[in-house]
Amino acid sequence: MREVLAASRPFSWVNTAYPFAAGWLMATDGRVDVRLVVGTLFFLVPYNLLMYGVNDVFDYASDLANPRKGGIEGGLVDPSRARTVHRRILVACVVTTVPFVVWLLALGSPLAGVVLLLVLADVIAYSAPRLRLKERPVLDSFSSAVHFVGPLLYALVLAGADLGARTTWPVLVAFLLWGMASHAFGAVQDVRADRAGGLASIATVLGARTTVLAATATYVVTAAVLLALPWPGVLAALLPLPYALSTWRFRHVTDDDCERANAGWRAFLWVNLVTGFLVTMLLITVARS
Repeated sequence: MREVLAASRPFSWVNTAYPFAAGWLMATDGRVDVRLVVGTLFFLVPYNLLMYGVNDVFDYASDLANPRKGGIEGGLVDPSRARTVHRRILVACVVTTVPFVVWLLALGSPLAGVVLLLVLADVIAYSAPRLRLKERPVLDSFSSAVHFVGPLLYALVLAGADLGARTTWPVLVAFLLWGMASHAFGAVQDVRADRAGGLASIATVLGARTTVLAATATYVVTAAVLLALPWPGVLAALLPLPYALSTWRFRHVTDDDCERANAGWRAFLWVNLVTGFLVTMLLITVARS
C-alpha cells in the first residue's frame, strides 16, 4: 500500500482536486452538493493514482536511470519487486477509478461525461504503450497541461457554466498555457537522460536553452491572457510572473548541464503552493465582489 500510495504523488494531489473544486464553486455561486464532494475526492486521489501510476509502470526502464526518481519527484520500486508492485498499481488504478467514473457519468450531463472520458483518455494516452503522447514533442506539453486543466473544464461543464464568458475563457486558456510552460521547463532537466534512453520530448527536440526561453515566454503570454479578466480577477495576471522569473534564471543552461534546471523545478513545486494560496484569496475576493 505504501508503494501504491507513493505512485500517486501525494505532494501533487491538490494540483488536480483544487481546479475541480474551485471551478465548481465559482460556477455555482458556492453550491456544495454531492457532486462537489465526490468529484473533489476523485480528482484528489484516484485520478492522481491513475495519472502517475500508469506513468511509473510504463516509464520504469527510463526511471531507473533517472537520479530524480525515488522521492518527491516520483516513486521508484526495487527491481526485484517491480513486476509484482506494478501489477498492484495497475489494479489499484482500475479499482479506485471505475466506481467514481461510473457514478459521475450517471449524475452529469452527456456533454460533461464526454469531457470526463476525454480527460481520462488523455491521462492514459500520455504514458501507455503505442500511444505515448509524452514522446511526441510539443504534443507532450499540451497533453500534460490537459491533465490539470481537464478537472477544471469538467467542473465547469458539469455545472453548466458559459465557457465563452469573459470570466471563464481567459482562465481556461491561461491555465492551459501555464501547464504547457511548466511541462516544457520540467523536461529540460531530463534532456540528457531522455536522449540516453532514446526518449523524445519537447526539450530533447528544441534543446535545453531554447526550451527554457520558450517556457519563460509562455508564462509571460499567460499573464497577458489573464489581463482580459474583469476586476478584480485581472489581478491574476500577476501570478504567472514569479514562474517566468524563476525559469529566466536558467536561460544559460545547456544540454550538457541540463540537470541544473532541477533546482528550478524544485522551486516550482513550492511556488505552486504559494500561488495556490494567492489564487484562493483572489477567488474569495471575486466571490464577495
